[in-house]
Amino acid sequence: MSGATPAAPDFPTLVQRFFLEGLVAQRNASTRTIAAYRDSFRLLLAYLRDQQGMEPDHVTFTALGPEVLSGFLSHLERDRGNSVRTRNARLAAIRSFLRYAATMDPGSLGSIQRALAIPQKRFDRPLLGFLTRTEMDAVLEAPDPGSRSGRRDRILFKMMYNTGARVSEAIAVAMKDVDRDRSHCVTLHGKGRKERTVPLWRTTLRSLDAWIQEIEFKPDAPLFPSSRGDWMTRSGVEHRLGLAVKAAAQNCHSLAFKEVSPHTIRHTTAMHLLQSGVDLSVIAIWLGHESIVTTHMYLEADLAMKEKALATVREPKVKETRFHASAGLIKFLESL
Repeated sequence: MSGATPAAPDFPTLVQRFFLEGLVAQRNASTRTIAAYRDSFRLLLAYLRDQQGMEPDHVTFTALGPEVLSGFLSHLERDRGNSVRTRNARLAAIRSFLRYAATMDPGSLGSIQRALAIPQKRFDRPLLGFLTRTEMDAVLEAPDPGSRSGRRDRILFKMMYNTGARVSEAIAVAMKDVDRDRSHCVTLHGKGRKERTVPLWRTTLRSLDAWIQEIEFKPDAPLFPSSRGDWMTRSGVEHRLGLAVKAAAQNCHSLAFKEVSPHTIRHTTAMHLLQSGVDLSVIAIWLGHESIVTTHMYLEADLAMKEKALATVREPKVKETRFHASAGLIKFLESL
């Protein structure tokens, strides 16, 4: 006589298994990915408790239907002011969990499939913002070389422009990640535990040499420490860059009309590589893009390249004529 079929794990148990087994043990997800998924579930469970009267330990897949999930996603946009990108990221985390749960609890497959049917929301993609070479030079020269934080900002922004690093990659660089003796490159730790090495200009390398001598070389210490000596934060870099842009705008007036973020420097690197004739596939590797489709957006954003391409095509020689409305048409329009 066979034993009884073991009961399927409940929702709280599956959430814990998803994080410990699905993300950590099976996928070896990065700490940033785990943190993003954790925050998505915190928001979802808080919404279910406050808006639906469901305590976290009593949530079921039947209750977590498409209507409830749609309400949660609307809550993110309407009440929390989240962008469509953030809304879609939260949905992606929940869908990843649901796909995992479907393999662990086949009895809830029907409810899970209905929830998985909720689509990602489409949105308008704004044109990429990037700086001209003159504007970029002005930003790099803006930090005060007479202060330690100013010298740090100068080399930080220069390395970000040199490498096209994401701000999270730039602030995670340790001193040991810079090869100053042989290959003259820096190792960046990107998304999904992916690493890539990017060569450095000689001027960047000289600046880094001087900076490391100033702060004293320690292999595992941050290359760009905060004022307290620990790792800089994303918001800290945004603040320091804002100060640099404000100072640079006094002489480079076009900067006063641009919104410049750390990611703008990354876009600027890509656009300047593209305008210099570097192949798109090389730029994709340089930036750490998983697919060249992501890099293709720089081609779409470069108006100068479009104008250059248009100049190679001969304009059609079509005789222009002026439209003359008939008296009957004028009477018709006036009667409307």
